[in-house]
Amino acid sequence: MTQPERRTPARRAVLGAAGAAVLGGSTVLAGGTAQAVQSAVAADTDPGAGTAGRGHGYRSLPVPTVIAHRGASGYRPEHTLGSYQLALDMGAHVVEQDLVPTRDGHLVCRHENDITGTTDVADHPEFAARRTTKTIDGTTLTGWFTEDFTLAELKTLRAKERIPATRQENTLYDGRWAVPTFEEVLRWAEEEGRRRGREVWLHVETKHPTYFRSLGLGLEERLARLLRRHGRHRAHSPVFLQSFEPSSIQRLARLADTPRVVLLSAAGSRPWDFVQAGDPRTVADLVKPEGLRWIASYAQGIGPTLDLILPRDASGRLGAETTLVRDAHAEGLILHPYTQRNENTFLPAEYRRGTDPQAYGDAFGALRRFFATGIDGIFSDNADTALLAAADFRDR
Repeated sequence: MTQPERRTPARRAVLGAAGAAVLGGSTVLAGGTAQAVQSAVAADTDPGAGTAGRGHGYRSLPVPTVIAHRGASGYRPEHTLGSYQLALDMGAHVVEQDLVPTRDGHLVCRHENDITGTTDVADHPEFAARRTTKTIDGTTLTGWFTEDFTLAELKTLRAKERIPATRQENTLYDGRWAVPTFEEVLRWAEEEGRRRGREVWLHVETKHPTYFRSLGLGLEERLARLLRRHGRHRAHSPVFLQSFEPSSIQRLARLADTPRVVLLSAAGSRPWDFVQAGDPRTVADLVKPEGLRWIASYAQGIGPTLDLILPRDASGRLGAETTLVRDAHAEGLILHPYTQRNENTFLPAEYRRGTDPQAYGDAFGALRRFFATGIDGIFSDNADTALLAAADFRDR
């Protein structure tokens, strides 16, 4: 793979400043860091601008591309404007959103439609009767769900940290932000793009699309309308569209020309739309050359779990690399695997440090191993760490 040109020293200094703002697991953009970021913007060395890629549109992004997973979710409650803003200020090349609908058809940013763990809905007695049990994609869940709330009702809730036992520092920001609509995020991206003098890239996932279509709340048409309204529906628009359901990506391919990514979970699993349609194929079938060739007929990339590239053995250590990167590249597909996190509990065993599962391990070592496979990018909860690792990898 041809590597892009190296980062300038000034740009790497900005990344170092952003990384240095992470102290004790709690990230604050200190005055010096904020000034460094602002200076970089003024000098056209925005840390998110990176070095040139290999073409236009998504091919112009730096390689490896750092995608802020649910924003800067290692430091702020996920899928909030605060999380997205911090990720962009850190220099993330792309910022991710997951979309679910409200009862009145608005698209909002939540990783799941079950908002029990990511909002303060349980503290609202007026919504106590909305707690219910549902089966979604074969899994039974009890809680509160976005499709049972109007947007106005959802806006009375406040976001909170999803995994407080792991990220206790993030609970400091519980209640600070509301649940954003995707249209609010599009406006935010436009404003930030004007301020920074560059496009702000988004990575947008349709969540449970078959389930929502069965409720009359189809996601794809609503998403395409918003993209067209904001001029992000073209082939070179700064947005990726992604889904774990291939049929959702196929539908989006007919509605917008933006680059599309099929997400791939564990090898033995089946996409839910395949289950519903009686398609016997599993993810293991889709990562074979013929499956990748089929994906390449309507998408530009795949987003596999990292285990599909570097499986872990029974001890949690990384095993032999599969041929997925080579096979996907042979079909012209880019790879944006998920998810890199700094905490020991999420790292391969050989990169854990100490006995505290919530403490940071050798995330840089793990990232070097991931990048060495030839992936084109990575989803990370800790964009600052991944950016420094990516810069080191390019300069090796």
